[in-house]
Amino acid sequence: MNPRRLLVGLVAVCHHRARLVVLVGLLLAVFAGWYSAGHLGVTTDTDQMFSASLPWRQRAIALHKEFPQFQDLLAVVIDADEPEVADATAAALADTLAADHTHFKSVRRPDASPFLSREGLLFLDTKQLEALMNRTIDAQPFLGQLAADPSARGLFAALALLGVGVQKDQADLGPYLPTLKSFHQSMVKALDGHPQPLSWSRLLGGGVADLAGKYRFVLVQPKLDYGSLEPGGAATNAIRAAAAGLDFVKSGEARVRITGSVALSDEEFATVAEGAVAGMIGSVLLITLWLFLAVRTWRLIVPILLTLGLGLMLTLLFAATAIGTLNLVSVGFGILFVGIAVDFAIQFSVRYRNIRLHWPDMAEALPETGRRVGAQIAVAAATTAAGFLAFVPTDFAGVAELGLIAGIGMLIAFACTLTFLPAAITLFRPHAEAAEVGFRWAAPFDPMLRHRRGAVLAVFAALALLGAALLPRLTFDPDPLHTKNPNTEAVRTLYDLMASPLTNPFTIDVLVPDPAQAKVLAGKLAKLPLVAQTLSIDSFIPDDQKAKLALIADANSILSATLTPHEPAAPVTPDQVRLAAKTAYDQIVPALDKLPADHILANLAADLKRVSEASDQVVIGLDRALTRFLPVQLEALRTALGAQPVTLKDVPPEIARDWLLPDGRARVQAVPKAAAQSPAGLREFVAEVRAVAPDAGGSAVTIEATSNTIVNAFRTAAIAALVAITIILFIALRHVLDVALVLAPLLLSGLLTVVVIVSASLPLNYANIIALPLLLGVGVSFNIYFVMNWRAGDTVVLGSATARAILFSALTTGTAFGSLALSPHPGTASMGTLLLISLGCTLLASLVFIPSLLAAVPPPRNP
Repeated sequence: MNPRRLLVGLVAVCHHRARLVVLVGLLLAVFAGWYSAGHLGVTTDTDQMFSASLPWRQRAIALHKEFPQFQDLLAVVIDADEPEVADATAAALADTLAADHTHFKSVRRPDASPFLSREGLLFLDTKQLEALMNRTIDAQPFLGQLAADPSARGLFAALALLGVGVQKDQADLGPYLPTLKSFHQSMVKALDGHPQPLSWSRLLGGGVADLAGKYRFVLVQPKLDYGSLEPGGAATNAIRAAAAGLDFVKSGEARVRITGSVALSDEEFATVAEGAVAGMIGSVLLITLWLFLAVRTWRLIVPILLTLGLGLMLTLLFAATAIGTLNLVSVGFGILFVGIAVDFAIQFSVRYRNIRLHWPDMAEALPETGRRVGAQIAVAAATTAAGFLAFVPTDFAGVAELGLIAGIGMLIAFACTLTFLPAAITLFRPHAEAAEVGFRWAAPFDPMLRHRRGAVLAVFAALALLGAALLPRLTFDPDPLHTKNPNTEAVRTLYDLMASPLTNPFTIDVLVPDPAQAKVLAGKLAKLPLVAQTLSIDSFIPDDQKAKLALIADANSILSATLTPHEPAAPVTPDQVRLAAKTAYDQIVPALDKLPADHILANLAADLKRVSEASDQVVIGLDRALTRFLPVQLEALRTALGAQPVTLKDVPPEIARDWLLPDGRARVQAVPKAAAQSPAGLREFVAEVRAVAPDAGGSAVTIEATSNTIVNAFRTAAIAALVAITIILFIALRHVLDVALVLAPLLLSGLLTVVVIVSASLPLNYANIIALPLLLGVGVSFNIYFVMNWRAGDTVVLGSATARAILFSALTTGTAFGSLALSPHPGTASMGTLLLISLGCTLLASLVFIPSLLAAVPPPRNP
């Protein structure tokens, strides 16, 4: 049977059975909505967006399986001006979260192991350790007084001893100057009513206290709810509630932030969803406006909207049955469906209006519309579906799902346009037209373009050549952070961590058979230009232990008696502190005659005088600020001075499990330098490491491999789509010239898009690259309508009803894409922007290039 007759007959039947068709359509829409609501889910698990058969995915899956403690993490990052404040906050938060078994599977502090507290001095450079031990020994008299009385009273007694020593010329204040300056600053703040805890780790350890960096971590594995839009949302809220109750957080002295894979995914989905409802409402209102301008009557607008609604519900039904769970990419099919499928309904309706001018009887006009337009819409739907379905065989599973849903959705939209829409038009009975539907104002441009076709084609040829020349400058940004909202807490925190090699998360992991080979590989990797440091189980076995242990033992023999804990004294009273301050003042003042006028002891003397006259409240605050962390630091010093030799078997299981597997295999980690933070730098970092360790995995490898997978997937999809579209066009049009006339503006619009995005410095990324293959489907639809009209003998282009339909179809599609461009999510916004650019270039090629091109070729022989 002739396909055109089949389409005509289908439209005629739907016209005569309009009530039944509309009723069945509405019932199907209700059923599809009900079924989809109960069977269609959404997952934010980004691991499901790529095929598990990919080699890099297999390595990532293996690492996830072997080291599950690193997966699905919420990383709580604590920082404060003083290390002890950050430590105390992290410890209190970890204790609170560990007791919450409702929200958390595990809670740990990787930087607070008792092993590191005991053996930490052994990890210092020998020269650093020697300087630290000498500094500590020099402070022995001071430490003795503080160990006996760790309060402001004891501190002031120690200061009095310094005054006596200066008077007798028995004290060298040089080593004490930084400490005395810190005392002065802390006392001034407390006396002024702004007490802040004094950092004794910095006083006693100097710069060693900051070697671990400014951040403290609590790593949490939350219980995730993948049925929720934010699977880690409940756990994140629990962390925030716990942190809000901590003393240093309430006072503003400590800051608690949350990042990690779970937080990043949750915030990304929240950002994508932000404003989505308002954007959708705005899109619907604008689309309704364009529809009114296109068809001029609500009697056609309502059927178009009902047709779109039915098509969307049936596509949801297909997604629910064929896919079941949408991912972060395929969840966006709705906007793409509406933006593209509305073209079919507009084409049918606008052309129907034009045909009613010559066939006033609806019973004749609808089948005639089916005869003239049905085949064109069928070809457009088939080619658009081919553009989407080309994604299905790729390894980018996220877009493969989107391609399958949207591709079938295009066929569903075609079916609804040729069945439900004619039936709905029949029931709403729009009036016949009294004048031509095409753009009368645009009709004069047709002869103008025909007359100047040579110049127009030359300009487009030059632009096409420019686009071809700019193709090598088309860049792809593989950094997933650049598609995320940079203003969210998780992303800002991650950028802060990336600034330091100590906390850079973009690392590379390699599994080797045993610790011995891990040590060898770590040595090789450490020599690479872009590797800042390497870590392995061997990193927890200090080198040069004999010399270091001797230094520690010497210091311990001198200090052990001094640091021996005393029986806890009775709580100090404000009067005792004031008395101790006055005593110290009396001892220091005579010593000032032997010191320069601006010596720090003069400032301290003034501070002590103020203390002796201060109120109880101020004195209590000062005592707490000066000595809050003193007992903790003294105990830490006692523990560290008891360091013992460390071998592999001494590394505690909670640390060893991060680097050794039960079967003996060992993990080696390479940390990048700052130069590897750029896309090119990261690519070079991965290449360097993989040249030494081809089986490397980890976040840096995953980012680079993901980039290659996506680019390859889209390249494959674009080629497959172009081939499929060409085949469909040959089958439908049956003329090589007609196929060329459709493909030429399609390729031109692609090259024009390249010119615009390169000129605007808009790189391709994970999100917006989807616009390029979609360009094939959308562009070919517009071109088909004009070329098939030309083949049928219609030489009027810009003044035709087809041009009117194409313009308003582009406006409705652009509105849907524009809602994406206004998204606060950078990835979504870049996708909307590129879609708008592609659509604009497609419209330019269709409305300017095609009329000129058709005027330059001989007229068809079989009109």
